[in-house]
Amino acid sequence: MRQLGERVGRLLHGGDLIMLNGPLGAGKTTLTQGIARGMGVGARVVSPTFVIAQVHHSAGGGPDLVHVDAYRLNSLEELDALDLDASLEESVTVVEWGEGKVEVLSPDRLMISIARAVGGDPLEVDTPRTVGFEASGPRSHQLLAQLSGARPGERMSRDAVPMSAGGEQAQEASWFGC
Repeated sequence: MRQLGERVGRLLHGGDLIMLNGPLGAGKTTLTQGIARGMGVGARVVSPTFVIAQVHHSAGGGPDLVHVDAYRLNSLEELDALDLDASLEESVTVVEWGEGKVEVLSPDRLMISIARAVGGDPLEVDTPRTVGFEASGPRSHQLLAQLSGARPGERMSRDAVPMSAGGEQAQEASWFGC
């Protein structure tokens, strides 16, 4: 999961919004640790469950990483109180548990969904995951296109999905065995 995150992190620029979805223990924070590493963020990344949002500064002059755990947010007002839109243009923002909450921040976002194998042990860290990507705007489509060059040994499916509410075509790609 960290290696995939590093790959994603190397492609990110200030203004990118990444939404991570998946059950507890799926690997959202582990993926974010890889994203941070790929971005050149030297700080230790942990789940911001109790602080809600944590800013990690880039060690190499790149954009900062704003890591948000929206699990405990109950309303859009609580999200607005975090003032994420103030740093959205300059930082990379990664939001765990953001579905249904952070779409108001930007119509252009990359949603990454992580699922464990059916019947897999939820406590086993080496259980294979399926990771799905969904792009919802021009920049996220560009990211998905860059990511879709699967490495040797990776199985990938890529399908177009129906038009989004904004009239843009959303795309999905999935990696298996992460």
